[in-house]
Amino acid sequence: MTDPQGTPESHSEKDHAPDTHGAASGHADGAHGHDEHGHGETGLGPIDWRMWAAGIAGAVVAVVVTAAFVVATAFSFGA
Repeated sequence: MTDPQGTPESHSEKDHAPDTHGAASGHADGAHGHDEHGHGETGLGPIDWRMWAAGIAGAVVAVVVTAAFVVATAFSFGA
């Protein structure tokens, strides 16, 4: 490169063009022709009742353990 740096002849305009891949313009209308975020067109699916039951059972066990801790330590809010 024989031109000094900083002159218009030293680099092409493409070297200084902003990267518009993440720009908001054209993003929502599917300008890229593919799903950029990996979203499928599937629904949520059926409710997993076994997992809901396990979650509720875990909450009940936590309340029982907390109650046992309060009883075993004679915890009170009063000083």
